[in-house]
Amino acid sequence: MSPESPYRAELVVRFGDIDEAGIVYYPRLVNYFHVAMEEFFGAVLEIDYHSFLSQHRLGLPAVRLEVDFLHPLRYGDHIQVEIGIEKVGNSSIIWRYSVFRPAEDEPAVAARIVTVNIDMDSFEKRSVPDWLRQRLEAYREK
Repeated sequence: MSPESPYRAELVVRFGDIDEAGIVYYPRLVNYFHVAMEEFFGAVLEIDYHSFLSQHRLGLPAVRLEVDFLHPLRYGDHIQVEIGIEKVGNSSIIWRYSVFRPAEDEPAVAARIVTVNIDMDSFEKRSVPDWLRQRLEAYREK
């Protein structure tokens, strides 16, 4: 990945991810988004997501989810989940996800997820910490 490229997590569609129709069961895609976000923390933000939760005692629960299912994904497909940052608000982050098969230019799935930064002990909303905001904004501006 070049420094100017958006981050893409590489995943494989597993047997347990498909439904009777032989395509990815739609709730599994939300899991793919979260897996990609966890990997993004380590690869781009230089902090593993576990540390964000356990040491910083912060969390990012989803409060809004929009997903467009454009093309089916099937068992064994190698996919890339691309992450974009649309906006970093006071306490919220708007994430963009696009799921690609590596040889294709058009996404199979596109999503927009709004998360809110919370204190893991009180579950109260907190401002996005400056160190996280700076890293997210630097990525967004690429």
